[in-house]
Amino acid sequence: MAPIIPVFDGHNDTLTRVYRGGAPAESAFLHGTLAGHMDVPRAQQGGLRGGFFAIFTPPPPGSPELDQMYGVTFTAEGYIAAERSPIDPDYARSFTDANLDLAYGLAAQSQGEVRIALTVADLEASIQANTLALVLQLEGAEAIHPDLSNLEAYYERGVRSIGVVWSRPNAFGYGVPFRFPDTPNIGDGLTEAGKRLVTACNDLGILLDLAHLNEVGFFEVAALSRAPLVVTHADVHAICPSTRNLTDGQLKAIGDSGGVVGINFETNNTHPKSSFEPDVPLTQITAHINYVRDLVGIDHVAFGSDFDGADMPLTLGDVGGLPKLLTALRAEGYSSADLEKVAYRNWLRVLRETWR
Repeated sequence: MAPIIPVFDGHNDTLTRVYRGGAPAESAFLHGTLAGHMDVPRAQQGGLRGGFFAIFTPPPPGSPELDQMYGVTFTAEGYIAAERSPIDPDYARSFTDANLDLAYGLAAQSQGEVRIALTVADLEASIQANTLALVLQLEGAEAIHPDLSNLEAYYERGVRSIGVVWSRPNAFGYGVPFRFPDTPNIGDGLTEAGKRLVTACNDLGILLDLAHLNEVGFFEVAALSRAPLVVTHADVHAICPSTRNLTDGQLKAIGDSGGVVGINFETNNTHPKSSFEPDVPLTQITAHINYVRDLVGIDHVAFGSDFDGADMPLTLGDVGGLPKLLTALRAEGYSSADLEKVAYRNWLRVLRETWR
C-alpha cells in the first residue's frame, strides 16, 4: 500500500461546531465518537496534518437573523436563499474570543496531538510528526473594528487568516448571497474600511481569504493586495454556476498572482445542476480540480473541504475519506508530485509567500 499523502485543508468549520457542542463535543473531537466530519483520530486516519480552522459567527440564539440561515426558495432552475443580515460586531467579538480560547484549550488537552500553527515551520513540523496543526481563521471580519484597532491584537492571539466576509454584508464588504443559477457579480465592492483591511493584512502577514466575497470586491482586492490571491473554499462557476463559485476571470487572476483556490467538496456546490443529492461519485469533485489545473496550472489548486460546514458526498464521508479522493485523482493520471501539490505543497507555498 502506498504511504498516506499528508493533507493541508483550506477550510473547515469544526472549531465552531465543537464550541457550540460544549464539553462533550470537545472530548469527542479529541478522542473520537464519529460526531460531525472531523475529530483527531479520523484526521490521523485520513492523513490530515493541518488546515484553516475557521471561526464562523452565526446569528445569536433567538435572533430573527437565525431564521434566514435556513430560508431557501426552490425554483424551476435552482434556488434563491434569503439574503443574510449583518450581525452585531460586539457579539462577533465575544464569539470569536471564546472560540480562540477553545482552540488553545484543545491543543493543551491533546498531549501534543493538536498544535496551533503560527508559521510554516509549525506546519512542516506537524507533517513530520503526524500531528494536527490548526491555523486560526476568521470567516468574516465582523470581529475586527472598522478602524482596525484590534487587528494586531488578533494577530498576536494567533489569527493567521481572515475572510473579508461571509455571505452577508459587513463593515468591510459585501458577501455574495446563495443563489443558483446566478453570477457572483452581485452587490457593491469593498468599503473604505475593507480597502484598509487589505493593506493592513498584507503588512502584518495575515492571509486574506476571498471566499464568499462578491466579484466586484474580489477584483478590488486583486488590484490592492501585494500577496497571492486565495480563495480557501469554492468551486468552478463554468461547471456549477452558483454565486459562490469562481468565474474563469477570477481563476485566472488567482493563477496570475501565484495564489490558490481550495476546491470545496460540498455536494450542491460541485454538481452541475447544484443538486443536493449526496450519493455522487468523487469525480464530481475531481472535475473541478481538473478544470482549475487545465485553466491556470497544477500550482494553483488545492483542497478546501468545508468539513462540518456543508454536506459531503457519501463516497467521501468525512475527513477519514481523504485518501479516497487522492486515489481518485491518481486514477485520473495525477503523478505523485502533482498529488503532493494539491494535497499540501501549494498551500504551504502560498503561506510561505504571505506570512511574515
